[in-house]
Amino acid sequence: MERLQKVMAHMGVASRRKCEEIITSGRVKVNGKCVKELGIKVSQSDRIEVDGVPVYREEPVYYLFYKPKGVLSAASDDRDRRVVTDYFDDIKERVYPVGRLDYDTTGLLIMTNDGEFSQLMTHPKHAIDKTYVAKVKGIPTPRHMRQLERGIMIDGRKTSPAVAKIISFDQAKGTGIVSLTIHEGWNHQVKKMFEAVGLPVQKLKRERFGFLTLDKLQPGDARILKGHEIQKLMKMAQNTSK
Repeated sequence: MERLQKVMAHMGVASRRKCEEIITSGRVKVNGKCVKELGIKVSQSDRIEVDGVPVYREEPVYYLFYKPKGVLSAASDDRDRRVVTDYFDDIKERVYPVGRLDYDTTGLLIMTNDGEFSQLMTHPKHAIDKTYVAKVKGIPTPRHMRQLERGIMIDGRKTSPAVAKIISFDQAKGTGIVSLTIHEGWNHQVKKMFEAVGLPVQKLKRERFGFLTLDKLQPGDARILKGHEIQKLMKMAQNTSK
């Protein structure tokens, strides 16, 4: 079950904000009944009409996208900044990002119009590993790695055990390259974890989501996820449910 305005947006009716206006103006019916409340939730079996015309769900699509730096993980921006959906103007489906990467973070992002799949991938009870590679200010040491792996207190709560590895360091420049694998997705979590151990992040890239990698993609490139990849991701999430 999902909120009506979200479902309508995924169907391509309009942006979610515009769909809210359409609902509150009394132009929407669900199963023949006029609906003006924004809190109502609908299922796949519910019949939705806008101005008396039935609207239908799009066929689900799934993409692996290499998000460039300086792009928002959003469908739109009121400051007219570049967003990830700008890279999908040539497809008819209305896709949106699964989770998010920070504005200045690059790397692997899944794009879809499947709300249930998106929720499965991002819900806190599903523990899918995500690997990031960070360039940090400071020389990383085994002590730093142990701290990251045991968990870090962030905003009053402790992160789960992680996997941290030193890839390289430059003694002259006072910087290092570190990989960090986590399964959570708190706001700015990776940056905050490195900051907490005294290694501020200068650059950050997500290189892996579960078993998916960027492979030969370049920033701004995307590819369609294969059916067996989608099924494997869903099975991973279901098997790791807490």
